[in-house]
Amino acid sequence: MTRRYSTEPEDKRAFTEKYDRVWTRAARAYDVIVKTLPLWKSWIGKAVPEIRGPRVLDVSFGTGYLLTRYAQKFEVCGIDYNARMVRTAQRNVREAGLRAELQRASVEAIPYQRETFDTVVNTMAFSGYPDGKAAMSEMRRVLKAGGRLVMIDVDYPSDGNRTGTFMTNLWKNQLGAIIRDVDSLFLELGFEHTDREIGGFGSIHLYVAEKLGLSLER
Repeated sequence: MTRRYSTEPEDKRAFTEKYDRVWTRAARAYDVIVKTLPLWKSWIGKAVPEIRGPRVLDVSFGTGYLLTRYAQKFEVCGIDYNARMVRTAQRNVREAGLRAELQRASVEAIPYQRETFDTVVNTMAFSGYPDGKAAMSEMRRVLKAGGRLVMIDVDYPSDGNRTGTFMTNLWKNQLGAIIRDVDSLFLELGFEHTDREIGGFGSIHLYVAEKLGLSLER
């Protein structure tokens, strides 16, 4: 089956505001689902062994479930655009007896200086950004040379199997996910990466990308 990657939305602000409203309404239900759905927990949990410290930034942390799986080991910061998600995650981290610096911010304007973090974590969020190149450029900017971007998201299965391709198209057409050629984007922005299919008949991918020692930032 043919891979048909999405085009970036023309009105990026409208796209962001639309999904901010969606996540505001869905925050409570999402918090329950992510804590209880075994398949989802299994997918995003595969990011944890790939994290290297001591400083970690979780971008679009949602309600903070994954963050509570590793915050005891590292110095953790996090950003999320949705205010209700931030409040929920702060509560979850506090109730778990952990510490993390969490704040509301956009992935396209990460409020940290360049080369601050050893790892940036981004799970099931990249396909929800209106400008993939801008988002990845910012995540790269705040990574130290040799640092890791650990990303889990939706893409087409490498073998083109029908079930995995159908599931990817379902994410795109029914849930509004922006399906991108992420492998090409990593190469363009100066990463060396691996791409491993971890679920959904090859539609869920784990990317581990290392920032090469190139000064692309201005």
